[in-house]
Amino acid sequence: MQHPLNREQILLEGLVANDRLATEQVYRDNHKTVIAWVSARGGSSTDGEDVFQEAMVILFQKAQQAEFRLSCKIGTYLVAVSKYIWYKKLQQQQRQPDFLPHGNGDEDGVHEDRIYEDDIKVQEEREVHFEQLNLALEELGEPCRSLLKAFYNEDKSMQEIAKSFGYTNQDNAKTQKYKCLTRLKKLFYNAQVNK
Repeated sequence: MQHPLNREQILLEGLVANDRLATEQVYRDNHKTVIAWVSARGGSSTDGEDVFQEAMVILFQKAQQAEFRLSCKIGTYLVAVSKYIWYKKLQQQQRQPDFLPHGNGDEDGVHEDRIYEDDIKVQEEREVHFEQLNLALEELGEPCRSLLKAFYNEDKSMQEIAKSFGYTNQDNAKTQKYKCLTRLKKLFYNAQVNK
């Protein structure tokens, strides 16, 4: 039987290599968990989908970095990042979540505090690279730049994107978005290497 951490490492290496099967496995393992978590805290399934996609982008970006070492399961990492993304979205919308990630007397309080501190570190690292990511996005070109902006900045659904960009269905639009993200990652990574 394969050791759980070996499985995580294999999946992570698969993500780095843009292996479709590894990506699908990470998706299957964690997608429902993140959507359920966001839904339980006032979000819709669309909100959960958006949060999960953003968390996956961050994981892909981190996995490309040679110095990145995952010290927990991929699912734990994705949930921690998703929590921060969702709380940040709520803060931007000037809404308060039903559960704030501070010790509130419940048994998970201490655990949630630690996870939230990890979330902040991830977000701080993300913001440090934000300008380089924007430069990579500009270098990406069309239609990828507009497609990614439509999804991440304008909160358009995959159905809306498929219609506006002339794809036959949502699955084709998702495939194109994935290809665009892959190209964006490479440009971003090259910017990091050459900075």
